[in-house]
Amino acid sequence: MVENPKTIENLGESAQPTAQDSPQPDSQTSIWSKLINNTKLWQIGISIVAFVVMVLAVWGIGSAIVDRRTAPALPTATVSPRAESLPGSIPSPAFSAETDRSGGVFRQVDVAFAAPKPVEERTEVIKYTVQQGDTIFGIAEKFGLTPETVLWSNRYVIGDTPDGLVIGVELYILPEDGLYHQWSEGEGLNGVSEFYGVKPEDIINYPLNGLDPDTIGDYANPRIEPGTMLVVPGGERPTVAWIVARDAPASGNSYLGPGACGGIIYGNVGTGTFTWPTTATWLSGYDYTPPVHNGLDFDGDFGSPIFAADTGVIVYSGWSDRGYGNLIVVDHDDGWQTFYAHLLDATLLPCGSNVQKGQLIASMGSTGNSSGPHLHFELRLNGQPMNPWLFLN
Repeated sequence: MVENPKTIENLGESAQPTAQDSPQPDSQTSIWSKLINNTKLWQIGISIVAFVVMVLAVWGIGSAIVDRRTAPALPTATVSPRAESLPGSIPSPAFSAETDRSGGVFRQVDVAFAAPKPVEERTEVIKYTVQQGDTIFGIAEKFGLTPETVLWSNRYVIGDTPDGLVIGVELYILPEDGLYHQWSEGEGLNGVSEFYGVKPEDIINYPLNGLDPDTIGDYANPRIEPGTMLVVPGGERPTVAWIVARDAPASGNSYLGPGACGGIIYGNVGTGTFTWPTTATWLSGYDYTPPVHNGLDFDGDFGSPIFAADTGVIVYSGWSDRGYGNLIVVDHDDGWQTFYAHLLDATLLPCGSNVQKGQLIASMGSTGNSSGPHLHFELRLNGQPMNPWLFLN
């Protein structure tokens, strides 16, 4: 049989083989078959692909490390039905929902107030009418006094608690730090001055008191008309508890307002330990600074969950006239109570509810004397405020 050799030039133009043709195997192999069967070409191709994949992978990882910018999720805000709006002229703490906790487990937001009025501009005791949004801190800053001075100077007006601050009440504003004392029949200068931590002469010689050292008489029975208001410069006084916890059976405290539970309540007894009342464990507002601020202001958003810090029974649930807004008080027995204030409307568990430690009891709001969503949390033992930082686990 005669061979029919083919070159690359006439490969594509070759006629189809006939039955008479009996070609050799290599003469019938196309160029594509040769390329596919060429091991060397395969090795080169695989190497090129592997190199390109490796370069892309290294570039992608490097970009992720150098530029770790991810578009944050857009926040969804809900509005409290009773969020209080404040006049622009009223100083108040700046609230934030940021979650930056650098430097510790909680964060204190700086409180920026207007420049205080110099004390030297006032030489008399004046009166100030409480406005919407006022706090003991803001009033004190406005007049260049300590918050304690504002509180102690008005114990006959609002009691020894900042909870008594309500709109329209007239407060006494002293020209300097100290307190205002109403003289009672039978009192002695030695006893009064010792109680406030000053000397009798500090009270006698203060110009606004109008007392004459030469005619004051015996310090034990001085010539001071009962009802006379006396400035005690530099004086201090201990904190007085107005809220009484239960002893065995529990009942709501009507001092706080209409949310007090009626009748006698028997309920769960606490474990004696306390956990965080909300998911945020840092502050966005005031810290524990008694007697003018008896709790912690925890950060959060409208609708954030509020949990029972320990097992107990709810003895107060509803609106409070003492600036707390919507308030829940949980009684844990043995004198312990926890307060949860400024809660969102229509989210409070009712009076008499038995709750377990960590159970959802309400949602965060901004009701009452509040300038932003937060939880005001108090821990009290036999009515006395305790420092929550010492007990929270």
